[in-house]
Amino acid sequence: MPESQPRAPAPPAVSPREIRMIPFIVGCALFMQMLDSTVVATALPAMALDFGTTVVHMNITITSYLLATAVFVPVSGWAADRFGARTVFLAAIALFTLSSIACAASGTLGQLVAARLAQGAAGAMMVPVGRIILLRRIPKAELLKAMAFLTIPALLGPVIGPPVGGFLVTYASWHWIFLINIPVGLLGLYMVRRWIARDVPDSRPRLDMAGFLLSSVAMAALMTCLEAAGHGGLGAGPTLGLLGLGLACGVLYVRHARHAAYPIIDLSLLRIRTFAVSVLGGNLCRFSIGASPFLLAILLQVGFGLSAFSAGMITFTSAAGAMLMKLVATPIVRRFGFRRVLVVNALIAAAFIAACALFRADTPVWAMVAVLLVGGFFRSLQFTAVNALTYADLDAAQMSRASSFAATAQQLGISLGVACAAMTLNFSMALRGDIAPDRIDVMWGFAIIALTVAASALSFARLPARAGHALRTRD
Repeated sequence: MPESQPRAPAPPAVSPREIRMIPFIVGCALFMQMLDSTVVATALPAMALDFGTTVVHMNITITSYLLATAVFVPVSGWAADRFGARTVFLAAIALFTLSSIACAASGTLGQLVAARLAQGAAGAMMVPVGRIILLRRIPKAELLKAMAFLTIPALLGPVIGPPVGGFLVTYASWHWIFLINIPVGLLGLYMVRRWIARDVPDSRPRLDMAGFLLSSVAMAALMTCLEAAGHGGLGAGPTLGLLGLGLACGVLYVRHARHAAYPIIDLSLLRIRTFAVSVLGGNLCRFSIGASPFLLAILLQVGFGLSAFSAGMITFTSAAGAMLMKLVATPIVRRFGFRRVLVVNALIAAAFIAACALFRADTPVWAMVAVLLVGGFFRSLQFTAVNALTYADLDAAQMSRASSFAATAQQLGISLGVACAAMTLNFSMALRGDIAPDRIDVMWGFAIIALTVAASALSFARLPARAGHALRTRD
């Protein structure tokens, strides 16, 4: 039988200003990580020219980052409990900033890949540990409002990445997509030291090395498999081999976790209904985070012939909807409750994703902007509610394990969304006998993603009527 889990350190009293500042600090780290994971794609042609290789080969700079993130996300909860969340958060921000400098200074593709691996490892620790600090320090009555703020950078990053990357590559050089992290990182280090109190762990758990190895191989294999399945780069044999390896290590990890004293990914958390439903339903909704920008970029640039910068400016309007949501998300959830909001809003968000499939070359820009603006509002409302509900019934000692579990699942969910969209495009193109994507292929992509988001309503319908009641109650 597993030993008792380590206790979280008792946090000092939190001032009202800290309650406002901590979500902002964690949000900045989340924005930096989300922006960096998407901005590189726009710069690949310019980077390939500098390094004397092909754009396809340069994709390794993206996959190396994603692989490092997938491998190290599960260990973030253990690191926070072992060394203290504030210490790990500071170290992760510092490493992310230094590795960004190393990326910009890289003279060869090998150096760039090594720097991206370090950057991915830092990002994997930075965001989940920042969320642990927020969960431990923010009172539950204020958690819904904090999550509403934290949702904005999560949605801003994938949307703002393409136009920012296009602007910097067009008017400066690709190096600046990494150098822009320096001022944000330095500001983050200052603000963490200024506003977040040091925490001293009550216990120092050992690293579950067997679990770490099994979960790392499983995540790396599945992420590589999803990437290969989406773009057809490895062929059927190696892709199926990676899938089998990932699933086998996943099954072995499940067996191992039942008896581990402090498992890297604590599967016992799934016995808590609000956590289990939020992870499953939330990840179905997160298909849209990765898939929508990907499909819109193809539709607007390849289908409609817009420049990368023009297309990015149109897709950016969904971020404006996310920011508008911040003003009303908390009153909406408090008025109608988590279950009703999540079920109904999942269907509304899915409808606006499906509406993107109706875009044509002659569709007025204002109409596309309106759909993306309102769709961004409802999608952001969904993530605000689900992110808060995930931790509604957990105590302080469970927060670090829950954060690393949820972050691991989110990483898979976003990657599954991109892979699902890419596979749908490839399948549709194969049926048409063409090698170039057309509007009809993107339509099918949006339709599949919309159905996936709508299916999340079935998961949210399993919630009890009073789910998350403590988060809706004011002190």
